[in-house]
Amino acid sequence: MNDAFRPDRLPSHSPLSSERDEPASLTAALAPLRAAKAMDRPMVIAQLGQSLDGRIATPTGSSRGINGPAAIAHLHRLRALVDAVVVGAGTARTDNPRLTVRDCAGESPARVVIDPRGTVCPASQVWCPADGKRRLAFGGSDGLAPCVERIAASGELLDPEWIVNQLQEQGFSRVLIEGGGKTVSHFLETGAVDQLHVLVAPIVLGSGLTGLSLPEISEVAEAPRPPAKVHVFDGGDVLFACDLR
Repeated sequence: MNDAFRPDRLPSHSPLSSERDEPASLTAALAPLRAAKAMDRPMVIAQLGQSLDGRIATPTGSSRGINGPAAIAHLHRLRALVDAVVVGAGTARTDNPRLTVRDCAGESPARVVIDPRGTVCPASQVWCPADGKRRLAFGGSDGLAPCVERIAASGELLDPEWIVNQLQEQGFSRVLIEGGGKTVSHFLETGAVDQLHVLVAPIVLGSGLTGLSLPEISEVAEAPRPPAKVHVFDGGDVLFACDLR
């Protein structure tokens, strides 16, 4: 093991370290991201929380409560390990997320919204400056506060590789694509994601918004089957940590 990354030498409260009682399967799932942070290497990680039948929300857009507390804490741990967290405009409008770290140790990342049409309300929680972290918008409403950094963008779909490059130029090496399903799917389709964490909850919605939506294939053999680490959280949520590289 490279001495530059020794989890046993890190404080147990650090998001870089494995907690003393952390199961080996969870440590293995988080190892690539922890190593990237410790060695200051770039990485793009995407995540989705979904039901057993692949839904991320009901037909009305309700998603709170699909995943349990342990899975939510894992999401917060991912936030603590990256420099910036990215969501699409639809997620920012529907969920009104804070995108901060609250359920584990660690600092909150910068918040980034992909909003080329400027549809996210300037009063949304994602723009809250309380913790002093940077907030950026690709596009964004003209009513945004001056402290929100705007990157000129136009068109319905922005190139994920261009977005990642723009963020790296801003000093954000490790980026979490947190949602929603369309945004994560677009980043996956273009090959812009290194790691994918899917949190599957023991719940069946039966209808609603699907998680991943990629181009059609004809044969099962054409489907990607990435290497994956699996961990079962208390409460029954199952993490699939997929290596896409």
